Amino acid sequence: MFLQADRSALLVIDVQVRLLPVIHERRRVLDNVRRLLSGAAIFDVPVLVSEQYPKGLGPTSEELGPLPEQTTVREKTAFSCVRDEGWWTAFGGLERPQAVIVGIEAHVCVLQTAIDLLGRACQVFVVADAMSSRTPDNHALALDRMRQEGARVVGTEMVLFEWAERADTDRFKQMSQLVK
Repeated sequence: MFLQADRSALLVIDVQVRLLPVIHERRRVLDNVRRLLSGAAIFDVPVLVSEQYPKGLGPTSEELGPLPEQTTVREKTAFSCVRDEGWWTAFGGLERPQAVIVGIEAHVCVLQTAIDLLGRACQVFVVADAMSSRTPDNHALALDRMRQEGARVVGTEMVLFEWAERADTDRFKQMSQLVK
C-alpha cells in the first residue's frame, strides 16, 4: 500500500520547546519534520499539530518554521491524541484515511496515538526518522511495538516520493529540493 497525498494527513505530535532539548537526535527530527511540513504544503496534505500540556512543555517549536496554511493546532492532556475529543473531531473532519505520524516522544504520545488510530481502522504510517524519544532504546522499542500493532514504518523520503507519485510534475520539482 502506497501513501497518497489526497488520502493523507500529516500528524505532528508534541514537537515542543521544553521537550526538544532532551530528545535524542533532535536535529534529525526537526529537519525531517520540517521537510514533511514543506512536502505537505506542496501536495496539499492537511496538517494536524498537537501540543501536550503547553503550559508546562511550551508551544510547538518555532524551529519547524512557518506551519503550512492547512494546519490545525490542538492542545491536549491525554497522551493519545485520539483520546482528546477536540483533536479526534478535527482529525475526523479531514476525511483522510492515511495518518502520517511524526513527533515526540515515540514511546509515549506517538505510540499511543498510532495504536488508537489503528483501533479505529486508520492506515497508520509512522515516520521513523522524524520521531524520537529521550533515549534511543525507547525510540527503537516504540517502532517495534507500532510495527507489531500494524503500523507501517517509513522514512521521510519514502513519504515525499510516494506523495509525489511521478517525476514529471511541477510539484515533484518543488519536492525534489527538499531531499537534496
